[in-house]
Amino acid sequence: MAVKAKKPTKTTRKAKSASAPKFSKETYMKWYKDMLLIRKFEEKTGQLYIQQKFGGFCHLYIGQEAIVVGTASATRDGDKHMTAYRDHGHPIALGTDPRVLMAELYGRSTGCSKGKGGSMHFFDKEVGFMGGHGIVGAQIPMGAGVAFAEKYKETGNVVFVSSGDGAIRQGALHETFNMAMNWKLPVVFIIENNNYAMGTSVERTTNVQDLSKIGHSYEMPSRSVNGMSPEAVHEAIEEAADRARKGEGPTLLDIRTYRYKGHSMSDPQKYRTKDEVADWMEQDPIQHCLNVIQENNWMSDKEITAVQDWVKNEVAECVEFAENSPYPEGKELYEDVYKEENYPYIVEY
Repeated sequence: MAVKAKKPTKTTRKAKSASAPKFSKETYMKWYKDMLLIRKFEEKTGQLYIQQKFGGFCHLYIGQEAIVVGTASATRDGDKHMTAYRDHGHPIALGTDPRVLMAELYGRSTGCSKGKGGSMHFFDKEVGFMGGHGIVGAQIPMGAGVAFAEKYKETGNVVFVSSGDGAIRQGALHETFNMAMNWKLPVVFIIENNNYAMGTSVERTTNVQDLSKIGHSYEMPSRSVNGMSPEAVHEAIEEAADRARKGEGPTLLDIRTYRYKGHSMSDPQKYRTKDEVADWMEQDPIQHCLNVIQENNWMSDKEITAVQDWVKNEVAECVEFAENSPYPEGKELYEDVYKEENYPYIVEY
């Protein structure tokens, strides 16, 4: 049964905070550290963008951190991850050195895509991150293609494909869902449902506001998940991944979250109220994990401060690394471009 779309109440939030922790001390500490690093990396990215340190499009992940850390903790080495252009948080959660990510934003040769991709096209195959993708919804069929390869090679790996609530309006999603279910591909489709497709609310774009229902016509197991809770995300991802590894096919997860900032750096956010943003910020997943850590006396104030100082220093080093890195040489225009000898792309009649 899908969860009805509504914001958790303050009473619900207090009750959850008072309950016994579901996971280990180490898990909560890692979630807290990783989410704080993503948050501070993104905040600095926003500042640098305003200072015109780099250009292009820039979409921040602030507020949505629980999705990527919950997914990362529930998956294993060898699994593949793919997302759209709001892609800064994913590789950080998977273990990519944030320095090369900042260098990519700056368009430097030391970047994860050699300075050629920028904000929307982070890649790191070493951690299984198959990229951020700038074309809306393009990662959905591509992710299924990667899942087909994993199934064909019998690796036992699962592919996790994230998209926004706006991207699921693409027609390719329906073709992909049909094929994925028909072939029982090992893929988990994640809707990072932050309520707004650019500046248009879910209510204004579809008559089906419970997005988990989209999978029902394909008889795809589907459910809604609290995306402000890393615990809920971990449990849902773990269950879906287990099903996929057993050869039972894909799952659709409508993960309800919220972005605190605009769709991109150019978004004035006139379509929502400050009170709405403030209400969602009360459910902040970073503060939740910190509360759990403090309530269980897992870290002293001094140890928490040390983590916060480490994150601050790490972000500062990211900026220093990026600004001291060289730009790509001109010859890079001709490197990493796909070419196949004697490919019959010209047909003579």
